[in-house]
Amino acid sequence: MAEKAQKLSAYVWEGKDRKGNKTKGEISGVSTALVKAQLRKQGIFPGKVRKKPKPLFGGSKKITPFDVAMLTRQLATMMKAGVPLVQSFDIVADGMDNKGLQELVMALRNDVASGTSFAGALRRHPKHFDDLYCNLVDSGEKAGALEEMLDRVAQYLEKTEELKKKVKKAMTYPIAVVVVALIVTAILLVKVVPQFESLFQGFGADLPVFTQMVVRLSDWMQSWWFVVLLGIVGTLFLFKEAVRRSLKFSDLVDRLVLKLPVVGEIIDKSAVAKYGRVLSTTFASGVPLVDALDSVAGATGNAVYRDAIMKIKHDVASGTQLQASMRSVEVFPVMAVQLTAIGEESGNLDEMLEKVADHYEGVVDDMVDNLTALMEPMIMSVLGVLVGGLIIAMYLPIFQMGSVVG
Repeated sequence: MAEKAQKLSAYVWEGKDRKGNKTKGEISGVSTALVKAQLRKQGIFPGKVRKKPKPLFGGSKKITPFDVAMLTRQLATMMKAGVPLVQSFDIVADGMDNKGLQELVMALRNDVASGTSFAGALRRHPKHFDDLYCNLVDSGEKAGALEEMLDRVAQYLEKTEELKKKVKKAMTYPIAVVVVALIVTAILLVKVVPQFESLFQGFGADLPVFTQMVVRLSDWMQSWWFVVLLGIVGTLFLFKEAVRRSLKFSDLVDRLVLKLPVVGEIIDKSAVAKYGRVLSTTFASGVPLVDALDSVAGATGNAVYRDAIMKIKHDVASGTQLQASMRSVEVFPVMAVQLTAIGEESGNLDEMLEKVADHYEGVVDDMVDNLTALMEPMIMSVLGVLVGGLIIAMYLPIFQMGSVVG
């Protein structure tokens, strides 16, 4: 545990190999002494070993879950082609543009080359490889089927990232509509309305009530726009911190999100798809069902499904059938329960759970496409109402003056 808590750093070294030839390179380690010991295990007699200096400007790109999925796919492809794991790391690292990801791959490569198991090397980087990933790789190594397991994990990660992208798209579109509408309205109130206000001052007549409301709002925005901006930024920051720090608040948000029109249903179906995908992957990998449900509970991304799955785990551990427990928690769709029941009766639970995942991923895909098509006219309608309302408010006094003159 102490070794896991220590931070890995990049070191550059110079030394000689077993034949006495000069060689140099980079390696990851927790201290100079341990790096030298690691090099000796690899048959290298180290001379100079020092920490790699960090660049003055910029640095490594952030390693995303998509990068991890791509790395897993490449390693699976290499190993299926018969390339040894350590050599696979070298080949994969050579083709990478992301310096941070390249350093991560070389750290894994050096750990494995020094005798650490692949799963053990992965566990030293919990930021990029979660417990589910490490446990699946560990079971693959122990069963002597690492290439098959990596292929299965790669497929799981690819499907999961694809689903996340669709849900993100569904969430981003409505937010984008609101943001654009607010920005356009603010610009009109701060920049355009004051021009009309100076014109109205020479009319010498009472302005329509609607126009007076818009003018007052414009005056308030000109005086307090920075307070509004700070309020919006502060609210977003506090909301984000509350979700991160308070489990109760985070759970409340998860429950409320599921009740949102359209978007809530997309998140609901995506949680069912994740449930099917993770449980199918873990169960097919030989992980006992009760243990697999632990991994699934955290992977669905929603408190409602997390709590439901933990109850299912308790029921299954007590001898209840999976499909019966799924039906009792009353959060899973009928089709998901029925496919699970067929899988349990036929002995092909992992295949049927995969069908659940495929079906609901397709449902999410269709719903996101429909939402996108629906949002386009909605954007025009919202902007039309806001901009049109402001324009009408500004031109009402001019229309009234015209009728008086007429």
